[in-house]
Order: sequence, then C-alpha cells, then structure tokens
Amino acid sequence: LPEREVEIIGSITAEKMSLMREKALKKLKESVEIQGFRKGHAPENLIAQKVGEGSLLEEAAEIALNEEYPNILEEHKLDAIGRPEITITKIGVGSDMEFKVKTALMPEVKLADYKKIAKKTISKDAGAVTVAEKEIDDVIKTIRENIAHEKVHAEAGGGKEHNHREITDADLPEVNDDFIKMLGDFKDLEDFKSKIKENITKEKEIKEKDKRRTATLEKIIEESTIDLPKIIIDGELDKMTAQFKDDIAQSGFSFEDYLKHIKKTEADLRAEWKDTAVKRAKSQVILNNIAKDENIAPKEEDIKKEMENILAHYKDADRFRVRMYVETFMTNELVFQFLENLS
Repeated sequence: LPEREVEIIGSITAEKMSLMREKALKKLKESVEIQGFRKGHAPENLIAQKVGEGSLLEEAAEIALNEEYPNILEEHKLDAIGRPEITITKIGVGSDMEFKVKTALMPEVKLADYKKIAKKTISKDAGAVTVAEKEIDDVIKTIRENIAHEKVHAEAGGGKEHNHREITDADLPEVNDDFIKMLGDFKDLEDFKSKIKENITKEKEIKEKDKRRTATLEKIIEESTIDLPKIIIDGELDKMTAQFKDDIAQSGFSFEDYLKHIKKTEADLRAEWKDTAVKRAKSQVILNNIAKDENIAPKEEDIKKEMENILAHYKDADRFRVRMYVETFMTNELVFQFLENLS
C-alpha cells in the first residue's frame, strides 16, 4: 500500500482455531464467575454457555493472532512498526478464521552520525550535581509544615473542610532527636540530613540524565532524514489519547465533560498533539534503527520476567501488547546506555 503501509491477508485453520478455543476457555475460566462454583473451578461447558460462542470465538481469535502475527512478520521478513490494525473477516465454529492486518513498515531513514553526536552531547563530566544546604533545609521545613497542618486540622475536627486557624511558627515541631525518630529509623539529625541529600542528589541525577538523553535524541533527529508513514503518527496519537483519557478518569472526570468544559473536540486535541506525536514517533524510529545497526536487544529471560511482573498487576492485559511495550522500553534503555558509554 502507499506510504510504506502493508496489508496482510491470511487465514488460520479450523484445527488450530479449535485448539485456540480451548486456550480461550481456560483463560476465561479464571475470570468468569458462575454461581455455586469457586472462581476458576466451574466446568468449561458452563463457562462456554455463560460467555456465549461469539465471545469465546473472539477471545480465541485474539489468542491465535497474538501467536501468529510475530511468526508472519518473521517468515515474510517484514520490518513492521507501530500497532497493527486487525480485522477478522470470517469466523465460525469448525471453520477457518480469515483476517486482514494493516501495519506500517519501518520508515526509510538516513541516520545521522549518532556516535559523533552522542560523544559531543554526553560529556564525561556532565551530570555532577550539587545540593545546597538551603535545599535540605527547605525539605525539612516542608515536613514540619505538613505535620503542623495535620495537627491544627485535627484540632479543628479533622473534617473535609479546611476551616482552621492559620498555622504559626509556634505550631512547627522543633527539629530535635524526637522529631527525627518520629520520621523514621535515623541515628541523628546529621544522618537524616544526609538521607535527604542522597534523595535530592538521585532526583537531580535522573533529571540531568533525562535532559542529556533528550538533547542527544533531538540532535540525531535534526540531522537524520525520516519519512514517517501516517499509520505511525496515528498510532502515537492513539497512545497519547488513551493515556490522556486515563489521566482524566483518574481525577474523577469523564472525558466528554472535560471536552465540554474546554469547548474542544477529541479531533481538536489530536491536531494540537500532532507535532509531539511526530517527535515521539521519530524518536522511536531512531532508537529502533540504532538498536538494529548495533545488534542491541534485551535478553529473552529479562523480557519474560518483566512481562510476568506487569501481567501480575494487569491480569486482563493483552500479552502481545505487553511484550511489544516491554521489548521497546528495554531496548530503548540499552540504546541510551550504549550511547552514554561512547563518551
């Protein structure tokens, strides 16, 4: 297709789909509740009845494509990027499943001399951070103010309303051994201060490292030529939209109410985010290309370990997408480490 997009049309045999149906049943058995049975112990025929054959086949199709899609890419030497658009065109009990997958191939890239750029932007002496005494004192002051606020709030009845008197210096707890012991297992004030300094230093080092990484990546993008397919930019915008909706939901709003409040549509937001999406997509393409050029890849056991970690917290997450996510962020980290070690 135009713009380096590719459409894969294929089918999965009825025999394989029957095995996938069994896998889908086992997976659903863990989460579907049937009266009179402990979760995970209901007979499979009852599970099938409760969820319905349609849902069961959909689940089987997802499992089948998650397994087959990486093999298709491998077999046909397709260097795909971004989230594939999958459409099931035919599905039914005892018949082959037919599907279409639309995805984008890695864009053509003329990569800048990233080693030279990295050596320049990531110098050895960069990142030596300092922490002033005032910064440590400010942290201690904030802790004292929080404790005083809680105390005065409790005196006023501790309700949701903050109708309590002003906090004065007299309310602030004195910085002595009792104060330090109340905050945790610290030997004395000096030990407490050194822990604060350690934390501030770590925080500053992370910020400094992120700043250097961003500057390096921006310079490589600037000096490289990348022809981005539309599907990649759309995929990035989808990710940004999903994340944003999630953030809005966390703060207790509905996305629709938020849009009404700011008098904008989802399309308006996506248009505003387009430049950022292009930048993020280009960054990922650059990192993928460097990984490929330098044969950088995370170890399989590390990927699996991190995947299990995520799946333990998000049981309904799609394994294929989790794998893509884990592989991507682990590879990115290894590429950055490789660039940092050049200086």
